[in-house]
Amino acid sequence: MIATMEYVDILDRCESLGQMVLQSDVMEDYQRSRKALNNDEEAQKLIKAFIDIKDQYEDVQRFGRYHPDFNQIMKRVRTTKRAMDMHEKVAAFKVAERNLQKLLDEISQYVAQSVSDDIKAPKDGAALSDGGCGHGSGSSGCGCRAS
Repeated sequence: MIATMEYVDILDRCESLGQMVLQSDVMEDYQRSRKALNNDEEAQKLIKAFIDIKDQYEDVQRFGRYHPDFNQIMKRVRTTKRAMDMHEKVAAFKVAERNLQKLLDEISQYVAQSVSDDIKAPKDGAALSDGGCGHGSGSSGCGCRAS
């Protein structure tokens, strides 16, 4: 692609927009809550426990209700996830993560609509669906479908 002045100007504006996002209050809150989550030993133990039970959950899913430990594992998945989700630092991180995703979605929507109403842009984090457990890649990254 041949670089034109218009192309260079667009890249400069994108860089400027990226810097604004990085310096925003939403990003600062996200980084603060992520650091607090990563430094909290209890929260990390809860996340690890959830990841461990998620592995068992995946084994059970292969056989479904016919697996001998199906009910027990499903109950443990739900209780472990609830314990993790109810932790103060995990909950704060999830809120900050949703707020950041909302900001990025709004920016994407604005840019897309400024070009054309026919251009699709992510909405409500749809482009980065987490698979159902409520965690994006920034936290446990589990991607499980247990709720």
